[in-house]
Amino acid sequence: MIETVLAERFLDRWQLRRTGPGMRGMTALVLPVERADGSAAVLKVLVPDEETAGEPVALRAWGGDGCVRLLEHDADTGTMLLERLDERRHLSALARQDARAAVTVVGGLLARLTAVAAPAGLRGLGEIAAGMLESVPSALARLADDGERRLLRDCAAALAEVAGEPGDRLLHWDLHYENVLAGGREPWLAIDPKPLSGDPGFELLPAIVNGFRVEEVRWRFESLAEAVAADRERARAWTLGRVLQNCLWDVEDGEERLEERQLAVAEVLLGRPV
Repeated sequence: MIETVLAERFLDRWQLRRTGPGMRGMTALVLPVERADGSAAVLKVLVPDEETAGEPVALRAWGGDGCVRLLEHDADTGTMLLERLDERRHLSALARQDARAAVTVVGGLLARLTAVAAPAGLRGLGEIAAGMLESVPSALARLADDGERRLLRDCAAALAEVAGEPGDRLLHWDLHYENVLAGGREPWLAIDPKPLSGDPGFELLPAIVNGFRVEEVRWRFESLAEAVAADRERARAWTLGRVLQNCLWDVEDGEERLEERQLAVAEVLLGRPV
């Protein structure tokens, strides 16, 4: 595979030695390595797509503040050399013991990450929101359940209220518990951004639905919105927009019913009984 060929090339170019088995995800091959100076690192070979293209740009802009450090980058292939974190320790382990502590960690990381203005050239939330709103009519036609159609319309209406002011912060977009690893220089650091330029309110949903409990939706939302200093109504609208995005993907994938936890989050934020 092309990722394996590229990995061999950069092991040689950057004078790296493999120190363990590789890990293959949907969009990347990741190898634990040792640098010439003996320090541990990770070689990440990407399969470039729209979501991953901005990862090195975002990591460079953050400079390791709240996230993994970018050590080397090849612009032609997207291949990166990253700081080595502890891949055996995800934030999900803490979440199983103390959900509030885990949500607090995510909120603290989001506050630091979204404090940075998005570099030029990244995907913009405004364009993504406009695309979602354009997709709603066809998605409604494919849903059989009246309640689901009503909820989709309400999420779209909320998104439409804020779509014209999409924001300019650097967003991670995918900060769920598995994308927060224990670090050596800090207790927890973010990895694997799918960066966007936009409003911090669009960042809250992953930590609301991780380890989902409907009775925790409200306090999780409030904790995360407070952490990023978001206006509550704007954060509510952008979170409903994020629910809409996930539901539209479900429809595109041919799912007969929308995901229950997404619907439950929307009902709570819309002030309805669940």
